Amino acid sequence: MNKMEKALRELSQMDSLASGNSPIHRLNPIAKLLTTIIYIILVVSFHKYDLSGIVPMVLWPIALFAVSGIPVRTCFYKLRIVLPLVMAVGLVNPFFDHTPVLRIGSVTVSGGVVSMITLMLKGLFSLMASFLLMATTPIDSLCGALRKLHVPGVIVTLLLLTYRYAGVMTQELSVMTDAYHLRAPGQKGIHFSAWGSFLGQLLLRSMDRAQELYSSMLLRGYREKFFYAKEKPFGLTDAVYLIACVGVFFLLRFFSVAQLLGNLFVR
Repeated sequence: MNKMEKALRELSQMDSLASGNSPIHRLNPIAKLLTTIIYIILVVSFHKYDLSGIVPMVLWPIALFAVSGIPVRTCFYKLRIVLPLVMAVGLVNPFFDHTPVLRIGSVTVSGGVVSMITLMLKGLFSLMASFLLMATTPIDSLCGALRKLHVPGVIVTLLLLTYRYAGVMTQELSVMTDAYHLRAPGQKGIHFSAWGSFLGQLLLRSMDRAQELYSSMLLRGYREKFFYAKEKPFGLTDAVYLIACVGVFFLLRFFSVAQLLGNLFVR
């Protein structure tokens, strides 16, 4: 199995995760989408030195992993490529910010180290929330929720087609890679001298396949917008979930839960 086939399998695994039947999967997509957006906004809004304040925000993703039945290791495995890039954003902070902000015994921790860890946690929690949204909501339902929230149809259509037909391009790339390796047995990867012609062939094959797909869409009644599957109405359970989650988010954001627990245990 080559890398392209592995990528196709991971795409199908995401669709399998989204078709689950847990209480989180059964919620209205609008409730899950709004909850995720508000969570990410509040996570990003923490001050760069507020490490003790941002740590409790991990409770919501962990709770959703438990309720939805999705293993946490699956999230980190799916995000293994983008996660290091996000975590590396704050690596330079310790070199520029030497202000002492924390003291642990005889060790003084600079503001650069604290801001680096805080920035990493912001990226990590935001990625976990985004993964949970995609892993518990089918792409059609998610796009339908975006249209109900009056997101422009062009953007929603672009998102849907990009997700749906990324697998088609990956499949074409897999066929071309196999054909190249049959003509160059024993060679690892694709030689740089063939990159230009390889990408050119991929572009031409993709354009041909895209035209075939577009013609098929027109034959099936596509007229510049999609008719998404009918979702269940926004009910009481969805409203309770949205209000409860947002209430917890604001509680964790504007009250120092770690300090309150520390004062409670000290007493």
